[in-house]
Amino acid sequence: MAVYFECTTRTSTPQSDLFDRARSIDAHKDSMAQTREEAVAGVTSGLISLGEEVTWRAWHFGVPLRMTSRITEMESPNYFVDEQVKGPFRRFRHVHEFNQDSAATTMIDRIEFAAPFGPIGRLVERLVLARYLQKLIETRNRHLAEDPARG
Repeated sequence: MAVYFECTTRTSTPQSDLFDRARSIDAHKDSMAQTREEAVAGVTSGLISLGEEVTWRAWHFGVPLRMTSRITEMESPNYFVDEQVKGPFRRFRHVHEFNQDSAATTMIDRIEFAAPFGPIGRLVERLVLARYLQKLIETRNRHLAEDPARG
């Protein structure tokens, strides 16, 4: 069984700009400074695109982890999907969706993941990992939604 959650962020950033910021290896690294996240293989700077991979090294729960993700679907500037190819999860899929109306751009992150720990993993997924990952995504999204001219 997998865990699923969504995060919704509204911003004045234009849809195409937000789409590119969400694909930016550099913006992701900046938004994840607290986990010392570094792109160490694949696309390590600039924008990641369909079919490309990035391997991240970061510290979570005091443990160094590596995760390789591939962009498996993309329709610019409406959505893209990254999925774990190799890493700590049994499965990890992240859908990034972008919509613009007259008032703002809405970014919706849909995360589905499964921990590798067997039956005990279901408890860990729900009690620890889901909350932790949701806070990471919310932190990342606040950073992406900031006006680049301000900071």
